[in-house]
Amino acid sequence: MNREEAKEILNDLTKTESLLRHARSIELVMEAYAKKYGEDPEEWAVTGMLHDADYEKYPKEHPNRIVSMLREKGEDKIANAISAHYTKWNQPYNTRLDKALLACDELTGFIIACTHVRPEGINTLAPKSVVKKLKDKGFAAKVEREEITKGMELLEVERNEHIQFIIDVLKENKEELNIGGRN
Repeated sequence: MNREEAKEILNDLTKTESLLRHARSIELVMEAYAKKYGEDPEEWAVTGMLHDADYEKYPKEHPNRIVSMLREKGEDKIANAISAHYTKWNQPYNTRLDKALLACDELTGFIIACTHVRPEGINTLAPKSVVKKLKDKGFAAKVEREEITKGMELLEVERNEHIQFIIDVLKENKEELNIGGRN
């Protein structure tokens, strides 16, 4: 599946700007990780783009709707990763793609939340600031810190390096994602 096909599916199922921006941010981070690991950037980007595609329209069936759609199209690897992007769904993590999606989803959203409370946005954000906010259970309280930790463990990435990697990708796309600050 290419990105144009994926974008059609996403736009059919998702309408809110915040969820579309989340999909785009995960798409960008996953694409960058694919390049780092020598994997297929298109496949990884599509996985990031579609991981929450059914959440808005079918919240009680998420992620089963998008997973079924992808399996019908023969996209089993992408479907498997999406079916496992939350540890409490008890799916196996067999591929690096599965692990990377888990490692990037919650943390990328959390990092973007950090940018919204900084006048400089992402421009001066450092891993130590993100780690400090992670310890503050009242900040972005719905973000499940255990998911972030488990994702990093499975992907076997060092916390600060992983956070910095995501910050760097987001910083490259700060205008599109509207996280450049109020300067």
